Amino acid sequence: MSAMLELKNVSAGYGTFQALFDVTLSVNAGEAVAVIGPNGAGKTTLLRAISKLINVKSGDIAFEGRSLATVEPHRIIELGLSQVPEHRRLFPRLTVEENLRMGAYMEAARPKFAQRLEMVYALFPRMKERRHQMAGTMSGGEQQMCAIGRALMSGPKLLLLDEPSAGLAPVIVQSIFDLMRKIRAEGYTVMIVEQNVRQVLKVVDRAYLLEVGRIKASGSAAELLASDEIQKAYVGL
Repeated sequence: MSAMLELKNVSAGYGTFQALFDVTLSVNAGEAVAVIGPNGAGKTTLLRAISKLINVKSGDIAFEGRSLATVEPHRIIELGLSQVPEHRRLFPRLTVEENLRMGAYMEAARPKFAQRLEMVYALFPRMKERRHQMAGTMSGGEQQMCAIGRALMSGPKLLLLDEPSAGLAPVIVQSIFDLMRKIRAEGYTVMIVEQNVRQVLKVVDRAYLLEVGRIKASGSAAELLASDEIQKAYVGL
C-alpha cells in the first residue's frame, strides 16, 4: 500500500537557516499520525513545507503518489490537503458560519456547502448554536473548533493540525482531543503536530519524534508512550 503522504529526505528552512534535515515520514490513508517534539524542533516548518508555504531545499514530498514539487501553493487544498494553522487564524469580525463558508470557497467544494455545513454542525453542535456569533468573541476552545470545522469544509483527504491545544486551558485541551477522536471516527486521515505528548499519543496510531530538525524516533503511539526517553523528556514522569 502506498502512503497517502510521503516525505523522503526532506530538508527545508528559511534563507540560510536550516530547520529540517533529511526528514523521512509517511501517513497512510485512514490513520492518525503525530509529530511530537519540543518547541523549536521544526514541527511547524514541517507542516509549512507540506502545505507549500515554504519550498523544500532537497528531498521530495508526495501526496497520493504525486510529487508536490511542481504544484503551485494555492492548488494544495484542491488536491485534498487542508491545514488548521497554529493560533487558529480565524476572521474575527466574521460570524462562525461565514468563517465556515470560507473553508468551502473552492469551486469544487461549493455545491457540497450545505451538506458539509450540516456535517460540521453535527460534529460540533456548539458551532451551530454560535453560528451567528462573531468568531473573535468566542473562547479559545470554541475558536479552535471553528478553525477545525473550517478546514473540514473543503472535504479534505488529509487534515493537518498545527498545535491544536496551544494556548488553551487544560480543561479545554481535553475537549479538543475528544474532538480528534470524533474526527477520526468519521474516517478522516489526520496528521497532528503537538507538544502535548501524553494527550496526543492517546488519540493517534503512530508518531514521529522530531528534535532539532531530525526524526529521532518513530513507532506506534503505544511504543512511544512506553519509551523511557519520551517519558522522561516529554510526559513529565
